Amino acid sequence: MDSFKLVTWNVNSVRIRLAPLKLLCQLANPDIVCIQEVKAKEEDFPFAEIRGLGFEHIALYGQAGYNGVAILSKHPLKEIEQCNWVGKKDARHIRATVFDDIEINDIYIPAGGDVPDPIENLAFAHKLCFMDDMAEYFEQHKSELQNRKMLLCGDFNVAPSENDVWSHKQLLKIVSHTPVEVERLTRLFQSLDFVDVVRQFYPEPQKIYSWWSYRNPNWQVNDKGRRLDHIWVTPNLRHRLLNATVIKELRLCGRPSDHVPVLAEIKL
Repeated sequence: MDSFKLVTWNVNSVRIRLAPLKLLCQLANPDIVCIQEVKAKEEDFPFAEIRGLGFEHIALYGQAGYNGVAILSKHPLKEIEQCNWVGKKDARHIRATVFDDIEINDIYIPAGGDVPDPIENLAFAHKLCFMDDMAEYFEQHKSELQNRKMLLCGDFNVAPSENDVWSHKQLLKIVSHTPVEVERLTRLFQSLDFVDVVRQFYPEPQKIYSWWSYRNPNWQVNDKGRRLDHIWVTPNLRHRLLNATVIKELRLCGRPSDHVPVLAEIKL
């Protein structure tokens, strides 16, 4: 085995997306799938069905009804840890080591509600604090973390670049693309000098999206998308990057998530 394929995907309820997950396996044959918005407690998680797809190793941080993250792997996972930020145990981050030395971090940053004001909207305040808390931790521990081979992926709920949204001007005051969110995500990105894997293969100013609203039935025609789903790696993995792609076909399947999978292939 010379390389591995990792996918990140907000499934918006794992039990509803088992058929699309099977289709993803047929299309891309991933070794590891990091999913967000699992929406299932451990006793409700479809372990048997997912192991039937070849993912024998599962790291789950589940929660009933909302949130939840899981790493599905065909290879052994070690040092599994459920991580919490801003003092909340809200099932948004799970980490594990694979192939002995690559640390996978599956993260679901809060969406932040509809009003981009942390005083009027506590959900937005939580989102900003979540990113600040993570960034501060990485900054304070940079000397011990900078030699780790780390991969951060997930639904970050922020489209940072002008070319990560269909209209920079029209979305400047819309949650997910406001300057204050971009500033916080940029701080997190810079905390360990991360590399944006997708932009290594789809450089600016190319438009690229991973989410299209359910409210938009003509999403293919008008293509009003946003890039909310990201894969980042530490600089010591940059030379191992082989490929990245957004698997847009999954938005066309029956009962789709509003997000599509994002894939990276990395040399071992």
